[in-house]
Amino acid sequence: MDRAERALRKRQKKEERARRRAARQPSVLVQEFWNLPNILTLGRIFLIPVFVWLTYDADPLSSLLAAAVFAVASITDVVDGYLARRWNLITVVGKFMDPLADKLIAMAALVMMVRLGRIAAWIVIVLLAREFIVSGLRTIAASEGMVIAAGQEGKWKTSLQLVGIISLCVHYEHIIDVGFYAAPVDFNKVGQLLVYLSGAFSVWSAVVYFRAFLSMLARRGSGADAQKA
Repeated sequence: MDRAERALRKRQKKEERARRRAARQPSVLVQEFWNLPNILTLGRIFLIPVFVWLTYDADPLSSLLAAAVFAVASITDVVDGYLARRWNLITVVGKFMDPLADKLIAMAALVMMVRLGRIAAWIVIVLLAREFIVSGLRTIAASEGMVIAAGQEGKWKTSLQLVGIISLCVHYEHIIDVGFYAAPVDFNKVGQLLVYLSGAFSVWSAVVYFRAFLSMLARRGSGADAQKA
């Protein structure tokens, strides 16, 4: 066999392997992970160490950068959810990671704000307790085939909490100039007010979730009794 024939066979084998790789379907795990919404969610998780590092230095510049990082993470939360619904890329991995990423970065931010003395510890305990309670109710409801829809009060809680955390990250007093009026704004006080309001909505939404859960259980029990009769 001469050199030209060996080179031809080698090229043919290489092309055959390339065709096989192209025809091979990606694994289920790759399909679950490798899409833009899930990549954005992973990026949000990877931002948490950056945020924590920035909040260790309480100077004005680090505080502004920490607020910017948290704001970017909040924006990606909206974007990845929109893209997943728009492109029909809702996956099991995404359903798990998206709320997990939200809770991790919010928890990290609240804990760091307590460490810096920018917010009282008790309100953070209330907010975190609400998340555990609602998550537990959702898990139990899902295991029983029931779905508890998010109410408007929960959306208000989330919005107030996110804006409040961003304000707490900024913390310092800055001049806000809107063109026709300029005044100093104490971002720590603004953030505290918003977080306290989000705490009130948190308790309200937890009560609504719990009542909805009990109502579903009652209807389910009534249905079972009616079938037995």
